[in-house]
Amino acid sequence: MTPFLAVLIPFLGAAAIGLAANRPRLRDGLCFALPVPLFLTVVGVLIRRVGGDDAMEQTLVDWIPGVSITLSAQPLGLIFALLASTLYIVATPYAIGYLRAGGYHHLTRFMACYAIALGATMGIAFAENLLTLYLFYEILSISTYPLVAHTGTEKARSGARTYLALLLVTSIGLMLPAIIWIGASVGTLSFTTGGILDDSVSPGAGALLLVVLLYGIGKAAIMPFHRWLPAAMVAPTPVSALLHAVAVVKAGVFSVLTVVLYIFGLDYTQSLLTQPLMLYIAVFTMLAASLVALRQDNLKARLAYSTVSQLAYIVTGALLATELAAIGGGLHMLMHGFGKITLFFCAGAIYVASGINTVSGMDGLARRMPLTMLAFFIGALCVIGLPPTGGFWSKWYLISGAWSTQQYLVVGAFVLSTLLNIGYLMPPVMRAFLRPPPDDEPARYRVSEAPALCLVPLLVTAAGTLVLFILADPAYRLLAMGIP
Repeated sequence: MTPFLAVLIPFLGAAAIGLAANRPRLRDGLCFALPVPLFLTVVGVLIRRVGGDDAMEQTLVDWIPGVSITLSAQPLGLIFALLASTLYIVATPYAIGYLRAGGYHHLTRFMACYAIALGATMGIAFAENLLTLYLFYEILSISTYPLVAHTGTEKARSGARTYLALLLVTSIGLMLPAIIWIGASVGTLSFTTGGILDDSVSPGAGALLLVVLLYGIGKAAIMPFHRWLPAAMVAPTPVSALLHAVAVVKAGVFSVLTVVLYIFGLDYTQSLLTQPLMLYIAVFTMLAASLVALRQDNLKARLAYSTVSQLAYIVTGALLATELAAIGGGLHMLMHGFGKITLFFCAGAIYVASGINTVSGMDGLARRMPLTMLAFFIGALCVIGLPPTGGFWSKWYLISGAWSTQQYLVVGAFVLSTLLNIGYLMPPVMRAFLRPPPDDEPARYRVSEAPALCLVPLLVTAAGTLVLFILADPAYRLLAMGIP
């Protein structure tokens, strides 16, 4: 039970899925089975780490002193790995059920890339240094490109090109030079409690590095480098769920949290001249994306801009540079993962069962799909941050962290954004439950849910948001272990 095994399992699984391409039953069995050993391995690593074991460092490639591909188990990374491996269990049957119901082809390629993306996610979660994180970060970008372009239409290919281009431009043009700069200045790229830059670079250089690294982590979707995320909505819904909840965007905000905590350090971040600038850009992203979401009639587009806004919550928590806000950001990474995957699962189930993909078309839908719309309501409560869902606790600590530093403008932005969350997530619920169907045909009143492979996962993740309301304390304690 080591970090390397957690990284290795999905890559081996992807190879096995590819080899079983001509044997559909074996391939599907491998797809269903693969998430289980991954989850058990992550849990095993977590138990060892909490039980007092060291970080379990494993050097895979040692090029020169201070430059290596090394894995380790740190508290924040364990939260991310546990989130991804848990949601992978429900995302796999959902993906298979959705693709079958929608008549999609090339299931082998899809599920193999899905597994590679999870392997890259594990590599990011267990990265011991910036170089390791960067390597798996790029693997994640490249492995998800075929998923975004899966349908093969011109619109899908165009969206996938925008997706990959923005991610690679930011990572190669900004993130990689910053990593080289840090390595040359400090002599190490290892994540260290309290940061590594304080005594090694000038305040001016540190201020510039903060801007370059935060924008270089394009997966965090800070404006104006956010367009890749709505562009990727041309992909099938299981890909949207992967992008928004399991892997890609969570890899972005995890990287931001890691860089602020273990490269800059909280105290050094607060001292930088560009810290207020980046903080208020994150706050602007939070509010602007919420306003754009209000105007979207397409349900997936509305959820996509919601994700841009919610990611900015986590970036804001990191840039507030206090222990409480950083813990709130880590918790929101976890809570938003469960809430947002529930909403995307519901959006896909609605489309599969009824062909509806707009908010305006959801009138009376709860009469046909009561379980799906109940799950949507619970997921919406989690993203909004209301009890009895885990989203309440993450927003509580984010707001508390801003209040403790007397950042009252940021507190107001959190409150206003939460009200905007209600404004764009509650109308689909109210239309579905409170409005009559658009016609009086008896068929409109019959229960007609999506296939079980789509329905059961969304009920499980909706229940997960409720469980996290009760079990938030263990996650808080684990995060507190890794925050100085």
